[in-house]
Amino acid sequence: MTKLSDNVQYLKGIGPNRALILEKLGIHTIGDALQLFPRKYVDRGNLVPIRNVRAGGEVTIRARLIDMRAPRWGDRLEAMVEDRTGTIRIIWFHARFLVKALETGAEYLFYGRVAEYRGSLQLQHPKFERVQEGAAIESDRILVEYPATEGLQQPLLVRLTDEALAVGLPLARETLPEEMRHRLGLVDLHEALQKIHRPRSMAEVHTARRRLVFGEFFLMELAVALRQRSVMFSHNAPPLPVDEKVDARIRARFPYTFTRAQDKAITEIRADLARDRPMTRLLQGDVGCGKTAVALYAALAAVAAGYQAAIMAPTEILAEQHYHNVEKYLVGSRVRWALLVGGMPTDGRRKILRRIRGGESDIIIGTHALIQQDVAFARLGLVVVDEQHKFGVLQRAEVKWQPAADNPNLQPHYLVMTATPIPRTLALTVFGDLDVSTIDEMPPGRTPIETWWVTSRERRKAYTFMRKEFAAGRQAFIVCPLVEENEKSDLRAATEEAKRLAEEVFPDFKVGLLHSRMKSDEKEAVMARFRRGEIHVLVSTVVIEVGVDVPNATVMMVEHAERFGLAQLHQLRGRIGRGAAKSTCILMAEPETEEAQRRIQVMCETSDGFRIAEEDLKLRGPGEFFGTRQHGMPELMIGNVIEDYDLLRLARNEAFTWIEKDPALAQPDSEPLRRALVKRFKDTMKLIEVG
Repeated sequence: MTKLSDNVQYLKGIGPNRALILEKLGIHTIGDALQLFPRKYVDRGNLVPIRNVRAGGEVTIRARLIDMRAPRWGDRLEAMVEDRTGTIRIIWFHARFLVKALETGAEYLFYGRVAEYRGSLQLQHPKFERVQEGAAIESDRILVEYPATEGLQQPLLVRLTDEALAVGLPLARETLPEEMRHRLGLVDLHEALQKIHRPRSMAEVHTARRRLVFGEFFLMELAVALRQRSVMFSHNAPPLPVDEKVDARIRARFPYTFTRAQDKAITEIRADLARDRPMTRLLQGDVGCGKTAVALYAALAAVAAGYQAAIMAPTEILAEQHYHNVEKYLVGSRVRWALLVGGMPTDGRRKILRRIRGGESDIIIGTHALIQQDVAFARLGLVVVDEQHKFGVLQRAEVKWQPAADNPNLQPHYLVMTATPIPRTLALTVFGDLDVSTIDEMPPGRTPIETWWVTSRERRKAYTFMRKEFAAGRQAFIVCPLVEENEKSDLRAATEEAKRLAEEVFPDFKVGLLHSRMKSDEKEAVMARFRRGEIHVLVSTVVIEVGVDVPNATVMMVEHAERFGLAQLHQLRGRIGRGAAKSTCILMAEPETEEAQRRIQVMCETSDGFRIAEEDLKLRGPGEFFGTRQHGMPELMIGNVIEDYDLLRLARNEAFTWIEKDPALAQPDSEPLRRALVKRFKDTMKLIEVG
């Protein structure tokens, strides 16, 4: 008996060899072939007269081939076609072989992209289909185009999906409850799959796609809702209430008044901490908005209630920075703090571990060293994780923390911080199981950062500008993409660049070097000298990307800026502008692609981290932004979190309502959903509890 899980090689016309090629497209089974959705549709019934053709779009024209030639040089084929309204030139690149497939005087349908070349319009590399003399074109004929790979041409993929529909469609089982489909106006699964592959109109494409996208989002948001419920209701947490007296005592530790946005985040966190369920909250905000102070407030709330707080950072430099911040605010208080990182001497580490285990340290700052097996807390009440996505941890809840020794059943409250603002679309997916607090306001006294795009021809001017800043007592960062040069790369390496700058460019100023291969004590010594102003220019790799705070640094130069992503450039720029003096970010860039140019342009146009995040998502797509695979989110088969945002929100609301009604998915209507969840997320979302 045939099943959707059967290997695709058993479909007619495929076989073992083609099945191996299909694996490149992620197609292993008949069910996978059903979900090889077209990437493009051409409406062949919507014909455009040649006189109405415009550059920049895709069109379908019906025209007679009146001339054709293949120039001796190159490997292209040129043709001239006409209809009753005019003529247009057609060009096919690397396709001289098509001369045998075309006949002068015959009539064809051509569909492709229109471009302007030397003042004239031309149809570039169009697909074509011969039209019989005098034949009418069906107005509902839609051409589908599938994502192809080497060895798999469109005709084969069309035959594959024809076979998959014939064999697999009767086996496909509806997952969405009938009541929901009727209420939301969604067609059933069989109709959607048939129409997405073989539509007779673009209206059918829209109808089919809406059903399939909603179904994909609904399943994903069910998983998110179950994960959130699992965290909230499978564990208890110690209530950490903050009364007005404690609130005033904590605020007194800070030498400034919190902004309105910080106060709002604190109010939300206080409400979470007061409950006996674990807080699972994301604290997001732009670089320099004051997230660290809010997180420290939460840590002090835990300490005031008699519990420990752990603050985990992705790098030792950032962990040490947090340590210095805590030290700065808590000197003279009764709060005890400690630092635990991987590069510590054995004796020092043992001493810290004893203090943590014995409850002699209230706030423990560290790297992933905090979650090693030999780390045991006395009474852990709160965990703060800074820039979680940099750890590459599959699931937040997979980070195992030792619970309070006096009550092993209690789990700590959980606060995630990120200075990479999350577009609203990803906030519903990647971090969909977390409540979100957003700090969208900068503390007073911050000076806007000016950003320049500079090419190598203007390098000398940039150095002259930096000299003036040094003479005024300011400091600078210069960030390079590599640690050491190699023969295969033309990128400026930090070690070589530091040497060149010290000897040739700034011999009268002090140049320092910082990179990830240095030992912990070496890195800390360099940063301490830079903070004290003993180093004028610090040459570094992206090890300083997050969290490093030196208010006197007013210049950030990024070498080969075109090689960095938008989020990374924004983080690097955030290392300056932290004091009252005007700051400047210099992007040394020679972008060769449109996308690289756009990244540099966006950086020069705005300092708004939320706008930059949205642009980054558009440029890179949801699969790359934030490394969604690392967060347990599956690759979407048909949905697009940017274009289909309204459907995503609808699916989320429906999913969370469904889980409230049937949290164990035990009702008969939930059985198909339960099966689909187990199948879809068995590898990527291991924490889902469905029974």
